[in-house]
Amino acid sequence: MAEVKLQHIEKIYPNTEKHKGAKKHKHNLKVTDEGVVAVEDFNLDIADKEFIVLVGPSGCGKSTTLRMVAGLEEITRGNLLIGGKRMNDIPPRERDIAMVFQNYALYPHMTVRANMEYPLKLRKMDPAKIKERVDQAAEILGITEYLDRKPKALSGGQRQRVAIGRAIVREPKVLLMDEPLSNLDAKLRNQMRAEIIKLRQRIDTTFIYVTHDQTEAMTLGDRIVIMKDGMVQQVGAPQEVFDHPANLFVAGFIGVPQMNFYDAHLGLDDEGKYVVDLAGHKVVCSPDKQENLKKHNVKPQDITLGVRPEHIGLYGEGSDMIEGKIEVTEPMGSTVHLHVKACGSDTIIIAQTAKLEGENPASLPIGSPIQFTFGGNVMHLFSKENDKNLEFGA
Repeated sequence: MAEVKLQHIEKIYPNTEKHKGAKKHKHNLKVTDEGVVAVEDFNLDIADKEFIVLVGPSGCGKSTTLRMVAGLEEITRGNLLIGGKRMNDIPPRERDIAMVFQNYALYPHMTVRANMEYPLKLRKMDPAKIKERVDQAAEILGITEYLDRKPKALSGGQRQRVAIGRAIVREPKVLLMDEPLSNLDAKLRNQMRAEIIKLRQRIDTTFIYVTHDQTEAMTLGDRIVIMKDGMVQQVGAPQEVFDHPANLFVAGFIGVPQMNFYDAHLGLDDEGKYVVDLAGHKVVCSPDKQENLKKHNVKPQDITLGVRPEHIGLYGEGSDMIEGKIEVTEPMGSTVHLHVKACGSDTIIIAQTAKLEGENPASLPIGSPIQFTFGGNVMHLFSKENDKNLEFGA
């Protein structure tokens, strides 16, 4: 079994400067008298054979967390358990893990076969067994025809397959991947994402994958861990995180284009139902949101309202429409991204390019007035005080 447990894990880098109390680092990391807190109170239970993705902006601590699991960074505080065994002081080579790096880290003077054989030769494995494992991994990854070539004769995608192959021949309990696709172009990234999904189905191991690319996170992970400033913001299935972001940061980070945000007011109507007022445009919250808000006894208050671009509808004229003005149009083929100034905020609307009431949204000139609305089921309500999703309880 390769269950991985991270219990109250912290990583603090010593700081030569003296600080009084907690301050902020240039990446918004906490700085204390001990030093810069790169990872703070990280807790996560990873099931056997689960695919976990750590995602977040640069400097959020995701790669540092991965390196602590690998044994390449010392754990300042907390416990790391793999298969029920505490690993804090166990050397990397004894942890039964393998790691795929962003820059491939292949030996340029060795052939592909020699690169893949190398970790097994270090274990003094039987040559016949080594050949069997390398041939099998090469077949899985589609690199059999390149086994006699050297890395310089391969493309970026082929080199990354070799790096993954070198890792999986070891049959590790845990396979760590640190932004393995970031050096590839968009088309190759799409292809390699599909290859990793296929690979996951063919080998029995636990995956921990680090990326700053939310598309990779959403398509690869059983669960994703969103990090910011060394702290976990939310853990959940990709669709769960997309549909129910825990706070303003997660809401803005997950989703392309990102969620639209407005200053609004959450109040109660005459029937005691929660209603959002956006610049005079009132939308009643859906029944499930009503229930969640009542459960947490949420009081009327000024809020940050979030609505995703794909959840905004364009309609004809009407008194219940929100008015705006088109500033930019981005034709995307079957859809067009409309950048609209409305309610004092920049708004992005994803509209179908099929004719809408006789007019194609992609053909609307810059400066055109436009009207739009959205339903009470697609709103996300965030506290002005702490940025938390009010449905989760403030």
